[in-house]
Amino acid sequence: MKNKWNKQVVLDTILCIMIIVLIGILCIQQLYPKKEVINKIYDVKVSSTDNFVLLGDSITDFYPVEELYDDLPVVNSGVAGNTTTDILENLHDRVAIYNPTKVFLLIGTNDIREDKKPEEIVNNIKKIVKKIHKMRPQTKIYIESLYPINNTDQEPVDLDMVGNRTNKIIQNINKKLKKYCDQEEITYIDLYQELIDDEGNLGLKFTTDGLHLSNLGYLKVTKTLLSYMQE
Repeated sequence: MKNKWNKQVVLDTILCIMIIVLIGILCIQQLYPKKEVINKIYDVKVSSTDNFVLLGDSITDFYPVEELYDDLPVVNSGVAGNTTTDILENLHDRVAIYNPTKVFLLIGTNDIREDKKPEEIVNNIKKIVKKIHKMRPQTKIYIESLYPINNTDQEPVDLDMVGNRTNKIIQNINKKLKKYCDQEEITYIDLYQELIDDEGNLGLKFTTDGLHLSNLGYLKVTKTLLSYMQE
């Protein structure tokens, strides 16, 4: 009788685990539509010779590339905590080895945390672009605007995570980046405007802490980047 009871407990436990796993899979599918779904929504058509590198800090590092781009040739080369200086020192392993046709660069918010001046941040981004072009002359570079932050007292904002970053500083940097891109005929992607709410802050639905993006935020970014990947 005891053995029969133990067997039933094991079977019930296995059944519960299977149900939990199934629910988890369904949830993931809802949060991160597969490439076929994204293709249908955005009509994605990329060249068979293309491969893309997303280069940046934690905002890129946390980007669920495998879920949102599935088998599209996208490499996540983001590293949490990185500044412009960090990327400058490691461009071979972060970019060159992949020989990308297109690089999407998002960097600078951690430089603000370290109290670097906007001019220094932008100058380092210019150096990153020049170095990539020197290593891979055929690679096309896209510079993303720094994303907005939300430093209000609303959930789920974490003021310690946001730190000393402000949208005023970010807008100043973006203005300089836009000017540089216009002068050098580099494509500037203004995702700042795509992610702000009516008050000019990073939309609460797009963020997990006022700085990093939520699943919905990454979907918003993906929709925009896919249009440039198809160029």
